[in-house]
Amino acid sequence: MKKGTETVAPQQHTHDGPIVSSAHLAAGSKLPELSEFEFGLILARNAFDRWIVRCMAAAGLPGLTPLEVLVLHSVNHRQRAKRFADICLVLGIEDSHTVVYALKKLESQGMVVRVRQGKERLILITQAGEDLCQRYGEIRERLLVDAISTLGLDPRAISGVASTVRVLSGHYDQAARTATTL
Repeated sequence: MKKGTETVAPQQHTHDGPIVSSAHLAAGSKLPELSEFEFGLILARNAFDRWIVRCMAAAGLPGLTPLEVLVLHSVNHRQRAKRFADICLVLGIEDSHTVVYALKKLESQGMVVRVRQGKERLILITQAGEDLCQRYGEIRERLLVDAISTLGLDPRAISGVASTVRVLSGHYDQAARTATTL
């Protein structure tokens, strides 16, 4: 390969460290494994987004965004009315306008309704929304849970990973707040 007037040999690919998407962040870091974790998050987030959208389409409601699917499941959680602020808090969403849009879309499709309770406006799942979430759950069990169950993973290990991700997400949130002040 030519670069200017000199010939440059193609780079050899060797693996001598964590698998990362941004080697420049891992290089010289005190914790290069964090870059490996971040790459895993990127892959997992994108795969999870694809999965929930396609599972919801298979359940009967195509065309939703990942956020709309998450909001629908959040509203359905424990079959209790939800405050808008609580949905944003539980899902860790700072840009509340995206949740407003998701709720409007879900409401227009008959999946959720807004009701007034005193001064508060609450969001409730409709029967159609509940039925859709039920079909989603059945498909999830058949296509995802059954497949992952065959791997022989210890459920406690999966729970441990989930706990670690939640703890680390708190550190990313704190770092984001601090970065805003710089």
